[in-house]
Amino acid sequence: MQCRRPEVEAKCRRLSCVHPKVCKLMGTDHTPLRDLMRKSRELPGIKKVNVASGIRMDLAADAPEYLDELATHHVGGHLKVAPEHTSAKVLQKMKKPGGDSFERFAARFKEASQRAGKEQYLVPYFIASHPGSGLEEMIELALYLKENGYRPRQVQDFIPAPMDIATCMYYTGLDPETLTPVESAQTASDRGLQRALLQYWEPRNHALVKRALERAGRRDLIGDGRECLIPARAPAMRDPAKRDDDGPRGRGPSRNGEPGYRGPARSRARR
Repeated sequence: MQCRRPEVEAKCRRLSCVHPKVCKLMGTDHTPLRDLMRKSRELPGIKKVNVASGIRMDLAADAPEYLDELATHHVGGHLKVAPEHTSAKVLQKMKKPGGDSFERFAARFKEASQRAGKEQYLVPYFIASHPGSGLEEMIELALYLKENGYRPRQVQDFIPAPMDIATCMYYTGLDPETLTPVESAQTASDRGLQRALLQYWEPRNHALVKRALERAGRRDLIGDGRECLIPARAPAMRDPAKRDDDGPRGRGPSRNGEPGYRGPARSRARR
């Protein structure tokens, strides 16, 4: 995919063709990719070609023919996507589309899977401690996970990498575009609190999550009510040798029949 006007691209100073929204000159035709997918599964001796990750959600959501092709032939039960966060402030620092982009893609992927007659799940990845993300933003993300009944077993923790704008923000404390201050979790203790919030339900994280909620002034989320994030008392630690209630690594349907993540789940019964 590339700019449809090379003479404009040669002069363009925009940092991203897809942020804050997709440029109207950006060629987003998925036909070459669909052709490649068809050719790959027509090769002699090839039974299945799975796409496990690497989906640009905001572009794919508006390409129904590509989604149908993907859901029908190239998903092996689970598809990994990277919404990364729910906070608009943090997503802006990441140059990622807004949180509604994930919801839109999830709904359309679910519809494509249903048209294909398949039960398939999304595995969304989220990140802690990214520049711009404080405790308030991580609590917002934790509440989103709880509301949607999702308990990720695999999460990311921000690591500064060379040649990355986020690394510049981490080390300087400034947004290089605007020179405005950017909050970053610098200490191991602060990073640990954010990381624990992504898996708030884990008994081993109870003390850290409680400390994070108290520090953020959110004691209202500690207790036994349905709106609370964690119980007042730490739950008993589980035997790691036993199977998790959420199924293998929390990524699909468990033996007790509870579904995995298949798009917006606000209509399902909450835990």
